[in-house]
Amino acid sequence: MTSLPELGDLPYAAHLTRHEGELDRHGDYDTVLFEQAELTEPAAPSARFLECAFSRVAMTGGKLQRSSLRDVWMRDVRLTGTSMAETNWLDVTVLSSSLAGVQVYGSELRRVVFSGCKLDSVNFRGARLADVTFDRCVLRDVDFADAELAGCVFGGSQLTRTDFTRTRMDRTDLRGAELGVIIDAQSLRGAIISPGQLVVLAPALAESMGLIVSDEPVSDDQAFWG
Repeated sequence: MTSLPELGDLPYAAHLTRHEGELDRHGDYDTVLFEQAELTEPAAPSARFLECAFSRVAMTGGKLQRSSLRDVWMRDVRLTGTSMAETNWLDVTVLSSSLAGVQVYGSELRRVVFSGCKLDSVNFRGARLADVTFDRCVLRDVDFADAELAGCVFGGSQLTRTDFTRTRMDRTDLRGAELGVIIDAQSLRGAIISPGQLVVLAPALAESMGLIVSDEPVSDDQAFWG
C-alpha cells in the first residue's frame, strides 16, 4: 500500500491547535491536536472531530457514541473499553495503536486505515465498513457478526477467533492474512482468498456447511440404509 502520512505531512498540520483538558459533551473540534493526553471516562457523545490529530493519547472507558470523525489522524493511541457505538468514520488513519474492548457496533467506517495496530475484543457488530484497510494488524476476538464489509483489505494481518458470522462481504480481500476465523455457510461470500488459504479454511467451510469429511469406508449396511 502507499506510504501513510505522518503528523507533519497532514495538509492541516500547520493549523492544528493543542487541546488541553477533558473532552466536552457534544464538543465540536476543528483542527485540534490531542497530544500526550490521558483521558479517563470521557463523556463526549455526539462529538465532532474534523481535521484533528491524536498522538500518544490514552483513553480509558468513556462514551463517544454517535460521534463523527472526519479527516482524523492517530498514532500511538490506546483505547480501552471506550464506547464508540454508532459513530461515523470518514478518511481516518490509525497507526501503531491499540484498541481493547472498544464498542464500535452499528458504526459506519469509510476509507479508514488501521496500520500496525492491535485490536482485541473490538465489537464491530452490525457495522458498515467500506474501503477499510487492516494493514499488518493483529485482530484477536474481534466481532464482525452481522456487519457489511465492502472493498476491505486485511493484508499481512493475523486474525485469531475473528467472528465473521452472518457477515456480508463484497470484494473483501483476505489474501496475505492469517485466518483464524469463526464463520457460517454465508460468511465468506464475496471474499477474495488465495489457494493456500482455501486449503486452510477447508475444515471450517466444511463444518459451516454441515459436511462430514471422512475417509472411512462405507459398509454395505450403511450404503443400503443411506
